[in-house]
Amino acid sequence: MTNTREPMIKPIPILSLRPTQMTVGLREVKEKRKRWREQKSKKKQAELLGKHMIPVVHGPDERYYVVDHHHLARALHDEGVTDILVTVIGDLTMVDRDAFWGVMDNKRWVYPYDAKGERRHFKDIPKSVTDLKDDPFRSLAGELRRAGGFAKDTTPFSEFLWADFLRRRMSSKSVDENFAKAMEKSLALAKSKDAVYLPGWCGPASDS
Repeated sequence: MTNTREPMIKPIPILSLRPTQMTVGLREVKEKRKRWREQKSKKKQAELLGKHMIPVVHGPDERYYVVDHHHLARALHDEGVTDILVTVIGDLTMVDRDAFWGVMDNKRWVYPYDAKGERRHFKDIPKSVTDLKDDPFRSLAGELRRAGGFAKDTTPFSEFLWADFLRRRMSSKSVDENFAKAMEKSLALAKSKDAVYLPGWCGPASDS
């Protein structure tokens, strides 16, 4: 079973890509849309697409399942981009369809948790990036990483783990009503010992 990253020269329609998560941070999608619009020329936009190929798994139904960059795929679609380049990181075309999601789960290529952080059935995962629901805590976690609250980490869906950590410590209303204040609180929480188990934690060093 190959896990090598194979870039595909042929662009794939964004709407044909299948998500492997249930939510995105729409605030983060908005930021990516803004950055896309800042690339004024077609050449710069093409360069951006070339640098940010979407990692996918090739499934038994000949579909491609997005395992990262859901926010980018959604942002590009919302900006009117129809096709995108992908990198195949896994070939599961030989897996029985009934076993597919179990294999994806075992490889940590799927995150079936809703906007409340509760695990759902695989069948509840949206069929299109356009149907991904908003999770404000995912936006908060993304902004927290950019602000240096934690380091980028190779752990799959690491920002969702941070989102759930924050979700247990503040209300979604507080995030919606005052994002800047929620960020201040998040930065303090990120440096606390309570967060030591999370991927990319970079709190104060121990004296021992």
